[in-house]
This record gives sequence, structure tokens and C-alpha cells, in this order.
Amino acid sequence: MFDHGILERHSLLLVVGILIVVAIGGIVEIAPLFYLESTIEKVQGMRPYTPLELAGRAIYMREGCYLCHSQMIRPLRDEVERYGHYSLAAESMYDHPFQWGSKRTGPDLARVGGKYSDEWHRAHLADPRSVVPESVMPPYVFLEKNELRFDDIADSLRANRIVGVPYTEDMIANARADLIAQAMPDANGVDAFQKRYPKASARDFDGDPKRISEMDALIAYLQMLGTLVDFSTYKADAPENRR
Repeated sequence: MFDHGILERHSLLLVVGILIVVAIGGIVEIAPLFYLESTIEKVQGMRPYTPLELAGRAIYMREGCYLCHSQMIRPLRDEVERYGHYSLAAESMYDHPFQWGSKRTGPDLARVGGKYSDEWHRAHLADPRSVVPESVMPPYVFLEKNELRFDDIADSLRANRIVGVPYTEDMIANARADLIAQAMPDANGVDAFQKRYPKASARDFDGDPKRISEMDALIAYLQMLGTLVDFSTYKADAPENRR
């Protein structure tokens, strides 16, 4: 065994030893990045947020929902049994910033999409204790009254494309029309919208088909979470397939 007392008595040798260890660790961490095209596995079903979902996500962050809710299910038995399949890195690949978190005053929302009806979400957001008596969540009834501002939604898509989200020119050009088509399915362009965004639901989310509210956008975002990946057929991608 190496006599570590030698390093402890000679500061210069200790510094050299530390540098060697850090260098080896750095090479192990950094070297794979030069030959792996991506460290995130490709998962079938993932797509960028629709314009309405993206607007809802912005409201989610504006209202500080992430301060009480995480969106990351750890691969632990108790978490998987309570919330569902553990979160995949690919599910956050279009999140800027991601909503993982560790604070759970409220439950994790990574799999909340489709778990409750739109009516339940409206009631819960307007008066949380009407559906969850023990809830400490504040009411967000004003979201029903606030009309959604989306004149700059194309700019939001364009900004996300700069940081790597694969929005196409077609998606950006039709951002406003797609947002209206998802929240008001009786409008024209629903088929084209769903072709651009597979698995996206087009319906009246807030119960008022005559207007698009912030409640529409937030519920659309919540109802999408955890619904894109079909975990009944999901198989982890092999490292050699990620190049």
C-alpha cells in the first residue's frame, strides 16, 4: 500500500496528486462528449411544445408553480409506484429551463397529463380546496378572466429554436394559427395543426369556447405532461445508437 503520509507531509506532492486525480476524472467525464453525438437517448413520441402549451408553460413559470411542484420522478420504488414510470432525460430535452426540482409541497406533475379531466383542473386552479380539502395551494381563478396574449408567440418559438428546439419555419409561420386551432377546434386549420404536432389535443380547455384565456394555455400544458412517450412499448436506446 502507498504510504499516504508522504503526501500529507509534503504540500507540493499533495497538490500534484490532486491535479493528477482531477485530470483523470476530467478526461473520463469529457472524453465521451467528443465521440457521442448526443448524451440523450432518442425516444419515440417526443415533440416540441405546441404554441398553446408553450404559452401555458410560460404561465406555469410566471406564477411560480415550480416552487411547489417538481417534474422529475426518481427511479425509486416508492416514487414509481406513486407517480408512474421514472422520468427520462429526453422528456426534458425541449425544456428551457427544465422543471425537475426537489420541492414537493404539492405532488410531482411529470405524469399529470390525462390523469384528471379539464373540468377538474379548472376547479382545482380556481379553488384548490374544492377538490382537495387539505390543499395549501393558492387560488388562480384570475386565469379564467385573463385573456391570453399571444401576438408574440412566433417570437417565442423562434427564441426556443436558437437554443436547440427543432421548430421549423412552417411551425413558426403558423404559430398563431396553431395556437387558435388548438384552443378553438371549430376554427380552421386543426388538421394542419395536428399534423405539425402529433398527439396534440385540440379542444376548449377552459370551458369558454368563445375566447382563449390563460386558463386554456395552462391546462393544455398540464394535460400534455407525461403523455408523449408510450411506456408500454418504451425500450432504452443502446449507447451505440445515440451517435
